[in-house]
Amino acid sequence: MTDTAAKPRARRITPARLRSTEATLLAVVVVGFAALAVTSGGDLLRGPAIQTVLTYVAVPVLIGLAQMVVLAVGQMNLSVGALGGFTAVLMGSMMGDAGWPAWLAVLAGIALATAIGAVNGLLVVFTRINGFVVTLATMTVLIGLQYRVVGTRTIANYSPGLKALGAASVAYVPVILLVAVVVAVAVAVFVRRSVPGRWLLASGGNPLAARLSGISNDRILVLAHTLSGLIIGIAAMVTVASAPGVNSSIGGDWLLPSFAAPIIGGVALTGGSVAVLGTVLAAFVVRLVDVARAQFSLDPSWVSLVVGVVVLGTVVLTQRRSRRG
Repeated sequence: MTDTAAKPRARRITPARLRSTEATLLAVVVVGFAALAVTSGGDLLRGPAIQTVLTYVAVPVLIGLAQMVVLAVGQMNLSVGALGGFTAVLMGSMMGDAGWPAWLAVLAGIALATAIGAVNGLLVVFTRINGFVVTLATMTVLIGLQYRVVGTRTIANYSPGLKALGAASVAYVPVILLVAVVVAVAVAVFVRRSVPGRWLLASGGNPLAARLSGISNDRILVLAHTLSGLIIGIAAMVTVASAPGVNSSIGGDWLLPSFAAPIIGGVALTGGSVAVLGTVLAAFVVRLVDVARAQFSLDPSWVSLVVGVVVLGTVVLTQRRSRRG
């Protein structure tokens, strides 16, 4: 066996290209926010308005990161919204119906989401079925369980302290956004500085070379899905804290943003790359599209249309650049 056979293939998205993508996204965020501030007559620059805008960035950031770690190993997680919605209503039910203290309900919900993520990974490994199909199946099951827990009602009679945390801010920066930023930093450190994180990228970039190097691709798949479940559990906690109540609609609109943030941020669908900062900035871009829709009283379907077109264009451009490379 030659040395070239054992080396991981060249990454389709280079660090220089990632930096270029992140710089472009940062420019889009700054220019987009400035444009919306001008067209709002300066109202968007007021503290409470800024806090409102930033409050609804936390969940897109978290679900984008949850999808990113699975994309890094060349998989997809279609159960992001269903798992987040089920976990959120379960936390609400534990507090509102069963009287659990907030800290215990939150920990139990996050632990369960992490376990379900691990189950997704184990199913992929043992069945040898692509994660797209496996998570599609678990998504269907979780949607049913979510409705089973909450039915047609809205649970709102849970911990006032948790709701206060969801409304709290530091200099108009919501605490829940700070939580999302901490998670993003932790993911970046894990992927770039830890041995399992480097194994995750190696396995996603070239599974054969990773296996020849002694890395268990199966364990890495389980690790990626488990980490995804953990981050989704945190997103569910943020949702419960910031929403007036939880019902069966929670998580129903998470799937597209979960793919949009990492793909627009520069993550390759074929695995082997991550873009934490790009994912965070792309989540801000998606949020600005939603703010523009509300500000100009546009039909809500325009948000999905614009985001979908941007995601499709990003994928096409990435593929063309890969072929040229």
